[in-house]
Amino acid sequence: MKILILSRGPKLYSTKRLQEACKESGHDVRIINPLELSINVKQGKPELLYKNKKLGKVDAVIPRIGASITFFGTAVVRQFEQMGKHCLNSALGIITARDKLSSIQLLARHNIGIPQTIFVKDSALVLPAIKEIGGAPVIIKLLEGTQGKGVILAETNKVAESIIETLHVSKQNVLIQKFVKESKGRDIRAIVVGNTVVASMRRTAQGDEFRSNVHRGGAVQKINLKEIYSETAIKATHILGLNVAGVDMLETATGPQIIEVNSSPGLEGIERATGVNVAQYFVQFLEKLKQGPQTE
Repeated sequence: MKILILSRGPKLYSTKRLQEACKESGHDVRIINPLELSINVKQGKPELLYKNKKLGKVDAVIPRIGASITFFGTAVVRQFEQMGKHCLNSALGIITARDKLSSIQLLARHNIGIPQTIFVKDSALVLPAIKEIGGAPVIIKLLEGTQGKGVILAETNKVAESIIETLHVSKQNVLIQKFVKESKGRDIRAIVVGNTVVASMRRTAQGDEFRSNVHRGGAVQKINLKEIYSETAIKATHILGLNVAGVDMLETATGPQIIEVNSSPGLEGIERATGVNVAQYFVQFLEKLKQGPQTE
């Protein structure tokens, strides 16, 4: 196959590993910055231009769309879909997962465990909202963000109220989320590919940092995932319309609570912690998409 990786970071670990996995499987692979593509919308013949020239043949696409270019990046993925190309994740799935409010609303509707969350716009409702979820400490989250960016732990009600009001003034949409104390700065990252969790690890925050993300210095260790956690991760991935995802979950007395589903999960931490060739699993799934439904 001729596979295109959409990425603004060709030297990033995840992009390079996906490129290597494509080559190891005998595929032609290119890495293109999605911002260098032009979307040419024509009746009956959608196409994409690369640096103002026809893109050339593409069979399948691996989108690595960062939060800063969600709108344009997903428009490019949608154009590939309209051209009949096989995309590892769909534009709609990426958009749904990227919007934290939309995603937790969908998960809650399907009875998937999530930390209690409140979304308000009126400043007069901020303090009552904080009290509704049990008071400080609370987690404050921007609606879009990755690698722990835009996630704040507020230790008191007044600090939380002040932070939210400041973010509202700057036109930011934020969620107020119950702080799950029993998680103790730990969470689980499960990589879902299709109907399977192919790798999982526990991440633990270091020092005074409450965020366990690898990019924040979180320590990682390979774990054998309990069945309820595997089932929850797979179900959440499917509910949000994704084929592959990194699902982050808190461990609680009542079972898993999902804090994020990432459509472009980083591969460095999980591959090094588990020794699993996650990139190869992504490519194998793309090959199955290209082959189409299998018959007995």
